[in-house]
Amino acid sequence: MLNRNLFSLLVISLLIGCNTSGNSSIEYPGLGLEWTSIDSINRDLPEGISVYQSVHVGANLRAWYVLVKEPLPEIESRVVMSTDTDARETVSDFAQRLGVPVMINGGYFRMDLNPAKHVGLLKVDGDLIHAATSSVLRNEERFYLHRSAIGFNDNNGIEINWVSSTGDSVFSWEQGIANNPGLPGAQKDTTHRKLWPYRDILGAGPILMRDGEVFIPVNEEVFFGTSIPEVHPRTAAGVTPEGDLILLIVDGRQLISRGVDLPELANIMLELGCEDAINLDGGGSSALVVNGMLLNRPAGKTVEREVMSAIAVYSK
Repeated sequence: MLNRNLFSLLVISLLIGCNTSGNSSIEYPGLGLEWTSIDSINRDLPEGISVYQSVHVGANLRAWYVLVKEPLPEIESRVVMSTDTDARETVSDFAQRLGVPVMINGGYFRMDLNPAKHVGLLKVDGDLIHAATSSVLRNEERFYLHRSAIGFNDNNGIEINWVSSTGDSVFSWEQGIANNPGLPGAQKDTTHRKLWPYRDILGAGPILMRDGEVFIPVNEEVFFGTSIPEVHPRTAAGVTPEGDLILLIVDGRQLISRGVDLPELANIMLELGCEDAINLDGGGSSALVVNGMLLNRPAGKTVEREVMSAIAVYSK
């Protein structure tokens, strides 16, 4: 009996490791979320923007997503950053200051610094605010990498890709560097990159979907050894084959909603019809504001964390 139990624990550990800490493209059971249009909010939103909610008692989850029909000349999605002296403000403050109908939190940042410092690439209105992360240390070992980002151009085009930066120039890559725990991958030749001239770019990661399939390169983007793959409140962004933008929030760290891990998050984006998708900053940063109303409870609270960057949906 003891040996059987040890074997069962080993199998479970291996399965968990495959799903949360590796380069995952394996099948993962969907959560079967059912979505309801929030008509009381949607009737006051501009045409082309709609909000949906799911409450799944069995899975212990609450989630919301915003569908932004793109490209529409009356609607524009942008990356924005805080103008406060400490480079941080709440998502509600962002929305009120900019007067936009939809605002969601953005990329990672250093909360221990004043002013805050973005972690990863940040480009706003054509200006490169922070360079892409080019390498990280894990157990005193250097890993070179290309982490993922979402870009928006002047024609409301949206793309998600791996990125790097040199000076003020941003480049995209068809593939990341083949990193694995304890085994850094070889840097790719610059001939494999191409100029990525998007007006606004928000770096985060890892990628959740690629070309219509779940693909989570935790190892390539070197998120192993961090808490990122674990169950958390989540924010994600995705683009459909038609060019529509999907902005998703999943509540967590509360009795009514536990949060999700990366494979669960990716499969939600798959079920919503995304072709490509990316994980954004989560945890206590996850916040969605629509028409001035905070829809979720960040980390189970009613007080929002101040963040450095966000995605804003403007209505002209």
